[in-house]
Amino acid sequence: MPTMAEVARRAGVSVSTVSHVVNRTRFVSPEKAKLINDVIASMGYQPNELARSLKVSTTNSVGLAISAISNPYFTDIICAVEAECARLGLMVFLSDTQDDPDRELSVVRAFHQRRVDGVILAPSGAPQRAIDYLAEKKLPCVLIDRLADERFDQIGVENHSAMRALIDHVASFGHKRIGFVAGQPGLATTRERVEAFRSSLAANGLDCLPRYLSVGNVDTASATASTRVILSLPSPPTALVTGNNMTTIGAVRAIREMGMAIPGDLSLAGFDDFEWADCFEPRLTLVAQPCAEIGRQAAALLSARIASSATEPRTVRLQATLHARQSCARPR
Repeated sequence: MPTMAEVARRAGVSVSTVSHVVNRTRFVSPEKAKLINDVIASMGYQPNELARSLKVSTTNSVGLAISAISNPYFTDIICAVEAECARLGLMVFLSDTQDDPDRELSVVRAFHQRRVDGVILAPSGAPQRAIDYLAEKKLPCVLIDRLADERFDQIGVENHSAMRALIDHVASFGHKRIGFVAGQPGLATTRERVEAFRSSLAANGLDCLPRYLSVGNVDTASATASTRVILSLPSPPTALVTGNNMTTIGAVRAIREMGMAIPGDLSLAGFDDFEWADCFEPRLTLVAQPCAEIGRQAAALLSARIASSATEPRTVRLQATLHARQSCARPR
């Protein structure tokens, strides 16, 4: 690999002049810059980004720590973050924390050791050690989806208004017994949606019965098991709400296994619209979160935070959209 000194020697200029052309740190006459760039192209010279980062204390890179890369919801966010970072001239390093607090801390530490300029983090159910590490090291960070600490910039959706729209829609068909298969415990999104579920039922004059509420569903299998328990009650709900796309899939599986029809035997609605929703029969009523906008704004927030730490942290809430389809009907 040719060195900068070799480029300078062939071009007949100083090493510092080559450096100014490569790094755009000082004006060099167009004629001399063209000569140097032609030599760089002919020799195949590649700047040493690691050496540059050590010198200027920036790597133009960010770490993206996501709790479940395989989840289509987070996949859409990842694509939007990467696209916006590319536009901003930032390289993205991606790691899956698997919703494990120990792994989450290890990932955050590894990002810091690799001198990323900032981190975008979807916190786990117990993220305090990772968040405290980020705060202690003063590493710029944006929290996405699960809003866990106001010391950092955060971006997510308005869970309360989204759940209210969902319950209002289900209740409008005349359902009095509505169950909820919620997501993983400890997550801010789960907590907010459970609170909103209770308050939305009350706003519709309905009771929230503990036996109709299941919290702690970490995957489709646990959601399937919880749904079977709720639907096996002596007086089961006539409608079911799900807290995310994984619980929706788990609930549909249980309903099918129990020989029930949607919406003839049970109405179903939930959070996280996804591409497969149109493939279900009937098409599912779901809340769509603005994943692309969450990702885009998260990258923009982080870029601004990297540029300046003087401003107060911001919490951004985006509106979700209810897509009413055919999975809800009047109870029998």
